[in-house]
Amino acid sequence: MTVHPAGPMAEAFEAQRDRLRAVAYRVLGSHADADAEDVVQEAWMRLVRQDVSAIGNLAGWLTTVVGRISLDLLRSRQAHPETAYGQESADLLGTSGDEPTPDEQAALADSVGLALLVVLDSLTPSERLAFVLHDLFGVPFQEIGHILGKSADAAKMIASRARRKVRSTDRAAGPAREHREAVDAFRAAALGGDFEALLRVLDPDVKLTVDTPGGVVVTLGATAVAAGARMFAGEVAGQRPVLVDGLLGHLSWRADGTPLSAIAFTVAGGRITGIHIVVDPAKLAALDRPAPA
Repeated sequence: MTVHPAGPMAEAFEAQRDRLRAVAYRVLGSHADADAEDVVQEAWMRLVRQDVSAIGNLAGWLTTVVGRISLDLLRSRQAHPETAYGQESADLLGTSGDEPTPDEQAALADSVGLALLVVLDSLTPSERLAFVLHDLFGVPFQEIGHILGKSADAAKMIASRARRKVRSTDRAAGPAREHREAVDAFRAAALGGDFEALLRVLDPDVKLTVDTPGGVVVTLGATAVAAGARMFAGEVAGQRPVLVDGLLGHLSWRADGTPLSAIAFTVAGGRITGIHIVVDPAKLAALDRPAPA
């Protein structure tokens, strides 16, 4: 839960909140929206323990703190890897209860690039921090070096190494864009009840896995999956795009505001080859995601 403090210092902090969350989000990656919000809250807690009059550049100080907390968390996360996608459906999503609006989320995905989010996951924690802070937020190498415990020149070298890795994997932009287009096409066809359009975007051997209160139900084949998707879409009153393992998925709600489903997609060759849906009310309730306004 996000705490929005009050007072002059709090107002100055709130003016930085969105930027700080963006910094943490990009350092931590596509799996960690909730962690990004926690990092920002921890930065606030550290700020209230400081003599603010001694902080000459609040924005710079907060960026340094958020960077350091994010780096520690990223290193810890790599030392204790998360369960792989598909093993625990409760870990499907990487969004927080204080996530941006759908428009803001889409803008976030566009500004970073889905491919870039995936590429950043291949960097070491130090490389990721240096690249994100310098190339995306313009933080000087001297400050980045301070966070990493290295010289400015060393930080510059780390960022340069990260930049080369990112550029060498620019080919990932094609698959990421392909994934997004396929997911968008599926969503439009399902909500519009367009059976033929669903068949065009689904691989003939697509596998649908549905996590229900009674267990896992599997459906195979484009015709059966398309028929089910068209019927299921009739219950959807609102949807919100979310990033699932760095790629697009959807959260859906009924007209009364209760969560309907969480969906993740696997795409290959421009067609959807796998769909994983969580409809178990207990698991959806645990996600604690607000319905779209």
